[in-house]
Amino acid sequence: MVLRSCWKSRHKNNCGPAPRWIRSGLAALFWLCVTQLDFGCGAVRETKNVVQKDAEFDVTYNDTVTSENQTIYAFNHTISRNKTEGVRVSVDVLSQGLESPTLFVVRQKQAVLSFQVPLILRGLYQRKYPYNHVGRTLCQPPTRAASETQYFFVDVSTLSSTGTNYQLRVSRVESFTLQTDKKFSFTASPSQPQYFKYVFPDGVDTVIVKVNSDMTFPCSVMSVQDIQCPVYDLDNNVAFIGMYQTMTKKGAITVQRKDFPSNSFYVVVVVKTEDEACGGPLRFYPLRPDELIDAGNRTKVLDVIVTPAINSEVYVMGMLFCLGIFLSFYLLTLLVACVENKRSEAITDSATSTDNNYRYLERSLESVGRSRQESLSSVEEDDYDTLDDINSDKNIVRTKKFLYVSDLSRKDKRVLSKKYQIYFWNIATIAVFYALPVVQLVITYQTVVNVTGNQDICFYNFLCAHPLGALSAFNNILSNLGYVMLGLLFLLIVLKRDIVHNRALVRNELSALECGIPKHFGLFYAMGTALMMEGLLSACYHVCPNYTNFQFDTSFMYMIAGLCMLKLYQKRHPDINASAYTAYACLAAVIFFSVLGVVFGKGNTVFWIIFSVIHILSTLLLSTQLYYMGRWRLDSGVLRRMVYIVYTDCIRQCSGPMYIFTWNHIFPPLFNWSLAAYGLIERPNDFASYLLAIAICNLLLYFAFYIIMKLRSGERIQCLALVCILFTAVVWGFALYFFFQGLSTWQKTPAESREHNRDCIVLSFFDDHDIWHFLSSIAMFGSFLVLLTMDDDLDTVQRDKIFVF
Repeated sequence: MVLRSCWKSRHKNNCGPAPRWIRSGLAALFWLCVTQLDFGCGAVRETKNVVQKDAEFDVTYNDTVTSENQTIYAFNHTISRNKTEGVRVSVDVLSQGLESPTLFVVRQKQAVLSFQVPLILRGLYQRKYPYNHVGRTLCQPPTRAASETQYFFVDVSTLSSTGTNYQLRVSRVESFTLQTDKKFSFTASPSQPQYFKYVFPDGVDTVIVKVNSDMTFPCSVMSVQDIQCPVYDLDNNVAFIGMYQTMTKKGAITVQRKDFPSNSFYVVVVVKTEDEACGGPLRFYPLRPDELIDAGNRTKVLDVIVTPAINSEVYVMGMLFCLGIFLSFYLLTLLVACVENKRSEAITDSATSTDNNYRYLERSLESVGRSRQESLSSVEEDDYDTLDDINSDKNIVRTKKFLYVSDLSRKDKRVLSKKYQIYFWNIATIAVFYALPVVQLVITYQTVVNVTGNQDICFYNFLCAHPLGALSAFNNILSNLGYVMLGLLFLLIVLKRDIVHNRALVRNELSALECGIPKHFGLFYAMGTALMMEGLLSACYHVCPNYTNFQFDTSFMYMIAGLCMLKLYQKRHPDINASAYTAYACLAAVIFFSVLGVVFGKGNTVFWIIFSVIHILSTLLLSTQLYYMGRWRLDSGVLRRMVYIVYTDCIRQCSGPMYIFTWNHIFPPLFNWSLAAYGLIERPNDFASYLLAIAICNLLLYFAFYIIMKLRSGERIQCLALVCILFTAVVWGFALYFFFQGLSTWQKTPAESREHNRDCIVLSFFDDHDIWHFLSSIAMFGSFLVLLTMDDDLDTVQRDKIFVF
């Protein structure tokens, strides 16, 4: 390319061969023409004058550019291998040139940075926001020499014929390299992003980068990127590489040395053009083609600090702490079992010495002994309730005003044992088919997070999220170990009791055959399995917690609550308890509504009306079923029977109700209807937690009723059960305190969720939610023990003297 004049610089009198660094500038200019970077070649060929100026740092250059001239500012600086200095280019266009913006091109040794002013940034619905003041930090090319002088050029050009006034200033960035544990404050805006370099010190393999601000808005993005050019530091490209997350007041990213081969990285902070991504308001503007919108003042003051994360010793201590807590329960259970065995042996020896023919019931056991020796395989579940005389008998028995356990434990024990064992096998089958796709899905989630770097996908407590391998928050996963270990321990305790009871049956002991609450362990096995699965699925949920997989964390909580209520009812109603198929079908319906509520329930009035109606009708039908002791059927004749009962009992007053009304028949329906009304009025955003609260409140209500009625009936609670009750109540109190700390929430945007993040509180490894996992698993285990032991005082009481309530 032939220019019409020589360089108007200090070399203007020398039209001969230009120095090498000027020839490099000409070559770069020619390259710009060939590549047509934002301007056509014709525009460059029409340039009248190309002026190059030697420029200096920290000097403000006021100049004018038109289509007739192009200005090149030449800078040079010395860089060293052991020191990194940031260089920042600030541009301010003083006159408007929307149709013909001014182009600034920064040419470096290994990178080219270009931007136009006004800088147009796009928001939602293609809204356009112009910025006349732009500040960009230059990428720093590496050097192998101990010291090297490098040149870079700032080219200014435009197609505007009227001319554009601008100011240019190039300065060094103070504190461009972040120091460990030293806070640095800075200011950023959408057109003036900031980034800084951090180098891992010796002996530090993991650090936490924390960015904070006292300002909620404007919304911003923090990113961690590898040391390479270009640096993606604009709202429209910051998500291209590295790890990033939106933030309002808090942001934190854990960075591991192994992910950055250069042992260093950039911390990039970008202010977004709009606040919608952070949950802020989105102002309405008329959408017209090419309309430019004034974004207003979107400057944000932030500070950044890089602190070392925990080392491998803390990981080991955290694991040992977790294992130690729950293994202590195994040791304590072993000690209690040894004490119980010694006491049982002493009681047995005493009873044998006083009465070798221990019998307090004058009843022949010959037929009973024969029935126990028969194989369970010869009995099918359909073998009961088939004879007309039995149906007639239970109709008579169940209509008594006062019922005893003997009245509702008339079915064959072998049949009931098989019936309740189905609970265990069904939940084991459900667990396998539920857990496998869950594990596969969360692995996919974690892979997506690691590949894309988008940390808005998962709602962690980023201030206490310790990675291990591909897992981003290993501490939240490890703390779920308690559910699995204590669930397994409960299964072992139940197995031991089951074996002892079966041995007593084989010996034809009357205390096992005719006394106490009938012992069926199938529901207990199902409860232990559900507790273990709760731990596994909660761990899966915490691999990447968000609203789409929250049901993983709650599904088996519904199971546990339902099974506990069924077990409480089964204690005094073994013959009429629900079958496993009916129970799991109802729990499946609950989980189905949970998923619908999470997806469609937020602010959906129609959904809440439908759910409230179903809730009210379900509690009404269940209360009716419980009141009539299973002798009520929902069929085509139900309305006729209802009218007949109202007519005879209320209008004609021929007879009173067969059953006595208690507060358990009245208060629970009213309580549930109140919950339904609350849900319909308030319509809470977290429907899954609302539904779980309904289940837990009903369980606690039934539990309290059972304890009160037990004491009113003259029964007592033995020492072991009383200790379990008091211990469990205290642990539940502390557990709920930590649960309501709320370190994150997927009901809000990821940026708003991070405002709740807090530092670790135990061993610098576990946070408040981990403590909730510890305490809630212990509390659930204690609750199961209460259910298992609370009626041990009745083991020597005849069943025809134990009240049904």
